[in-house]
Amino acid sequence: MSKPTSGHFTKTPGWLDWYAEPARPRFRLPPGSVDAHCHVFGPGDTFPYAPERKYTPCDAGKHQLFALRDHLGFDKNVIVQATCHGADNRAMLDALASAGGRARGVATVRRDVTDEQLQSMHAAGVRGVRFNFVKRLVDFTPRDELMEIAARIAPLGWHVVVYFEALDLPDLWDFFTALPTTLVIDHMGRPDVRKPVDGVEFELFMTLMREHPHVWSKVSCPERLSVGGPRALDGEAHPYRDVVPFSRRLVESFPDRVLWGTDWPHPNLKDHMPDDGLLVDFIPRIAVTEALQRKLLVDNPMRLYWGD
Repeated sequence: MSKPTSGHFTKTPGWLDWYAEPARPRFRLPPGSVDAHCHVFGPGDTFPYAPERKYTPCDAGKHQLFALRDHLGFDKNVIVQATCHGADNRAMLDALASAGGRARGVATVRRDVTDEQLQSMHAAGVRGVRFNFVKRLVDFTPRDELMEIAARIAPLGWHVVVYFEALDLPDLWDFFTALPTTLVIDHMGRPDVRKPVDGVEFELFMTLMREHPHVWSKVSCPERLSVGGPRALDGEAHPYRDVVPFSRRLVESFPDRVLWGTDWPHPNLKDHMPDDGLLVDFIPRIAVTEALQRKLLVDNPMRLYWGD
């Protein structure tokens, strides 16, 4: 994979570039596997970054994404609109157009989006919209506006993807449970893995999933959640093992409502940049049977994104 650049934009200081030479995974992915959470950034000289962005990434375009897809052994991608592009979905839509039917998209839209624009995005392969509640990444959007958007996409069969942090779940509960669409939660709601997997905080998340069957979760991004990090233990690599109990509990409790993705190119990481090949090797530690692996990587994303 070619090395990242930042075009004519200045990358946010301290942010790491994506890992340019990932290992080839030892874990053989099931045929038809989907990387259900990844992004494209720019390139900035073709698809400029949004003026209101909170960060400037390195370029990470469709060609690098598709090269990674093939290197890791995935068949398809779900490309999630990145906050650095705001509601300008052109980079994501361009990647969908180049994917030959092997990618679907999750867009960011505003209240002024027209029905014609929504229909055009649907034809291009968009199947959801993303609402971001992480304050350090986006400005606040009124919930009535978000609910209006959700009501407009529901007839298309789209879903809502949400990104938030665990401490904010009590405040967001009523909004999430009132949404008229399937709800997909990014990265398990970012649990604090220093706390017990059966503790009050994560149990609230489990209760949300248990009581509301329209809620799905991505069991992705151990590199963001781990305190221990990608350390080698006992002479063998066991990266991010403190995240395993949380991810595995969700996979085994809700096998038909979980997704997995690389999160390439891993925005907003400053401590270390993960090797995507090692992230793939994390999968059999959280989905320990072939049946669970197939649900996580093939059946669930195909039903949600290619079901029509």
